[in-house]
Amino acid sequence: MKPTLFIPILVFFLALNSSSAQNRSSDYLKMRWGYVATRMPVEWYGSEEAKSVAENVLLSQKEIGGWAKNKPYHHVFSPEEIESYKNGKLEIGGTFDNGSTITELKFLAKIYAPIPDERYKSAFEKGVNYILQAQYENGGWPQYYPVKKAEDEVLVDHTQPYSMHITYNDNAMVNIMSLLKGIFTNSKEFAVFGLNEKWKEQAKIAFDKGIECILNTQIIVDGKPTVWCAQHHEVTLAPANARSYELASFSGSESVGIVMLLMDIEHPSERVISSVKGAVNWFENHKIEGIRIDREILADGKRNRIVVEDKNASALWGRFYDLETNKIFFCDRDGIKKNSLAEIGYERRNGYGWYTEAPQILIDKYPEWLASIQ
Repeated sequence: MKPTLFIPILVFFLALNSSSAQNRSSDYLKMRWGYVATRMPVEWYGSEEAKSVAENVLLSQKEIGGWAKNKPYHHVFSPEEIESYKNGKLEIGGTFDNGSTITELKFLAKIYAPIPDERYKSAFEKGVNYILQAQYENGGWPQYYPVKKAEDEVLVDHTQPYSMHITYNDNAMVNIMSLLKGIFTNSKEFAVFGLNEKWKEQAKIAFDKGIECILNTQIIVDGKPTVWCAQHHEVTLAPANARSYELASFSGSESVGIVMLLMDIEHPSERVISSVKGAVNWFENHKIEGIRIDREILADGKRNRIVVEDKNASALWGRFYDLETNKIFFCDRDGIKKNSLAEIGYERRNGYGWYTEAPQILIDKYPEWLASIQ
């Protein structure tokens, strides 16, 4: 190649690569907030875009320390949204539902590493303090703190209030406890803040209380530990209903995260060991084989979820098992139990996760865990 041609071509490719990098950078606006908050390339968290997002996260933090759920904090806020967040700081709405608050705290840790702005650290500490405040004396955490107003829950979900219950649903309590563990073990993710020993000690105490709550809420059948409900009563610790289609049950879904948390404890107590063994045994005895979940196209073009017989399919577990019969059940917004997925309406049939493969992860990991505690 002639030298006179090389320079223009090199400039062209550099410009092309620069343009591609800019496009990749702007793609974050098309992503989900949870992905942007915790899964972007490391270098992105030192960018101007990340700093702009951080301003939104700081603005939207409730005065008490938590964040509302399902908000795209990475999007550009309109003047009206900015005003709304400012005026709503004292309102109830902080929650652990759908990864909220924990996601924002993880984002603050991500951005503080390359940009040690003390406002990020202060917001993080405020958020951790919110977690500590929200914990019940029995060790559990509610879905919202302060608890949502009863009339609001009835209005939105057409059901009895439930956000005050100890919440395992969508891994709310497991997410909280995993973050606390990261703090008191000084994991790389949170070590960037240089938190003092008092913070670590408080996090350890809260974590240990959480473990005690988990052990105390495990459902016992015939003297043997089994699994958990997605939520338990905040006083009696009994399995409790949530939304109209989320009735008290053995949970084949939320219980997985709980057991994974217990299996990650170093030098587990005999009670923790017994808890894990009981739960894994329950999962082994309640797997469903010979079916898979598929999609069909209806006459109107909509996709519909169906159960198909398949002897080669991977094992599945139901999300809900009846507390009396141990059988899988399904439920629509009318709160009436059904025996099959096909019996509930289109909206709930296709808009909710009724089956899961997640327990297989536990079963596969179990032999290694057993060997590690010998």
